[in-house]
Amino acid sequence: MAIVKSKLLQQLKKSYPNFSNKDLDRLISIVLNEIKRALKRGDGVELRNFGTFRTKTQKSSIRRNPRTGEKIAVPEKKVIAWKMSKEMFKKINHEE
Repeated sequence: MAIVKSKLLQQLKKSYPNFSNKDLDRLISIVLNEIKRALKRGDGVELRNFGTFRTKTQKSSIRRNPRTGEKIAVPEKKVIAWKMSKEMFKKINHEE
């Protein structure tokens, strides 16, 4: 199950009932926008105990459309790479 912004807002509201939904929504938007801006600039983003986000350049290549078999030239592009922290790895794999 994926988490969406509205579910994240609900969880934050449960944890912090004194904050209004409007303020929590603004907080989530600010954090996500800052992550986007940093990645757009080419900077990395590190969230302690969660992981790091970085941009990588994917080289141009020739690929094949599986439906038609036609060869397609894919230009060079930037992609986001995420690496989980050791703490996140331990949590996911139930290692304490």
